[in-house]
Amino acid sequence: MSEFDHLGGVVAFVTAAKAGSFTSAAEKLGVTKSAVGKNISRLEDRLGMQLFNRTTRRIALTVEGESYFATCANALDEILGVEAALTTSRHNLTGRLHIDMPVSFGRRIMLPILLEIARPYPRLQLTMTFSDHVIDPITEGVDLVIRFGELDDCDGLIARKLTSHRLVICASPAYIDANGAPASIHNLRDHSCIVGYRRGRPLSWWVEIEGTKERIQPPATFELGDGDAIVDAAIAGFGVCQLPMSIIRPHLERGELVPVLENFSRCYVDVHALWPRTSHLSPKIRHVVDRLIEIAGTGRLD
Repeated sequence: MSEFDHLGGVVAFVTAAKAGSFTSAAEKLGVTKSAVGKNISRLEDRLGMQLFNRTTRRIALTVEGESYFATCANALDEILGVEAALTTSRHNLTGRLHIDMPVSFGRRIMLPILLEIARPYPRLQLTMTFSDHVIDPITEGVDLVIRFGELDDCDGLIARKLTSHRLVICASPAYIDANGAPASIHNLRDHSCIVGYRRGRPLSWWVEIEGTKERIQPPATFELGDGDAIVDAAIAGFGVCQLPMSIIRPHLERGELVPVLENFSRCYVDVHALWPRTSHLSPKIRHVVDRLIEIAGTGRLD
């Protein structure tokens, strides 16, 4: 899209004022002299004022036109400069981008994908941190956060959903051999459970009971603040856990964990990308989020 098409009459007006004629303006913009004249006439009609004094040989700015030109010329230069900078930086991303992710999901799934996204941009530098604690990206200076679950305390943040993962309740074969599998949600009180731990309290589980999604609080035999640690403890036979399918799939495939209470494991947890709200979205963040949404559509984030 040309500058003429993009900003219409304002570009035609500023170009004509600088060139001193509609003919020269038309040549610079790559359009006809008639198109320049019509766009400027529509601009004058919209403003309710005459911007040029026209004769058969020349044009000259009116007093109102001189005032409008002084403002528009500077504004147009700034707009086109910003657009050029954004376009350049989008195609040649530079600088550092700090991304924080959940431990297990981040290391196993997000890390290789983010490295793939960064590969075409040798001047793009990534800082990647892994934490299962909810952080405030604004106060901690993090550019982009990947977060599981419901979005609480998101003032000043923009969120985009990437995907959803089914929550699976599971345990090791050794645990089930020694303790039996829980027969119902209520039966969990007779079992050891391995639960997440965040902000000084154990995390609840989501289950589906008679078609309704409900939050339950299993016995917190072990409280662990790291997804990988929960997996390790469950594989070692210390209890029952609930985790997203994306994290435990390889362990289910290898038989290290087996699903239990499958009739109740039909709930999903959303995965979001969040970043601080600013007046101008960084091209780095825009590109990474757009690529993550595109990749999520292929199922690679599941």
